[in-house]
Amino acid sequence: MTTPRTTLVIGATGTTGSRTAAQLTAAGHQVKAASRHATPVPGAEAVPFDWYDPTTYSAALDGVDRVYLIPPLGDPDPAATMLPFLRQARTAGTHRAVLLSASAISEGGPAVGAVHQALPQLFEQWAVLRPSWFMQNFTGTHAHALSIRENGTIWTATGSGRVGFVDAEDIAAVAVRALTDEHAPDTDLVLTGPEALSYDDVATIITEVTGRPVVHRHLSYEQMRDRLTAVVPAQFAAMLAGMDRAIAEGAEDRTTDTVQGLTGRPARTFRAFLERETRCGS
Repeated sequence: MTTPRTTLVIGATGTTGSRTAAQLTAAGHQVKAASRHATPVPGAEAVPFDWYDPTTYSAALDGVDRVYLIPPLGDPDPAATMLPFLRQARTAGTHRAVLLSASAISEGGPAVGAVHQALPQLFEQWAVLRPSWFMQNFTGTHAHALSIRENGTIWTATGSGRVGFVDAEDIAAVAVRALTDEHAPDTDLVLTGPEALSYDDVATIITEVTGRPVVHRHLSYEQMRDRLTAVVPAQFAAMLAGMDRAIAEGAEDRTTDTVQGLTGRPARTFRAFLERETRCGS
């Protein structure tokens, strides 16, 4: 008899973690849903987990065959925290790891790029998901969503640069395949939606779908950095503002067919995403 496979989903209450856990359980897979307060997740075993508390690692890893990794939020050096956990996971019998990174961060790059570089050396089966910016940034608790609701404004230093925004549901669908297919991708996967949009385009589509006027205000790198420093540490603010500047220079102006290639269906458009969210919120 084959031993059932169990997936540990770290960050199981977050944007992609919650969706990955939900899709895994809906497909009949066994899931340990890890979060700081062991928040209940339907169909999953909730377990406490804190990146900065190694005493939570052993229980979370017990019986786990594969793991979905959400890095600690806002940590400028996540590798220092994540690599000891990953070594423990490998020793404990976990053989497949899927890491959430970002399209802007390459292997060996800053922040989680160092974890990306180490993953193939630690696990025989692996994947790194490198999604573009989330569509949910405009509807959840992200700064863009808050400023849209408060004053109908999106503030960025992206200029007219374009981004292949991607739905977190599509990211989760790819994560599920990377975690459960017979063979892991064993590579990094850049995930985008089917179209590259400027923030001016985004504001126009939000206005058309919701009926509420939304505008995009253009800031300089310095203005964006200073604006972000009011809410996040200065080093992290500079990195985020730098990502905006990279968008302005064309770094995110691309689309891929990775979502369709792994899930068998096309990635969702931003307009379709907004229409779904509007229906769900009504």
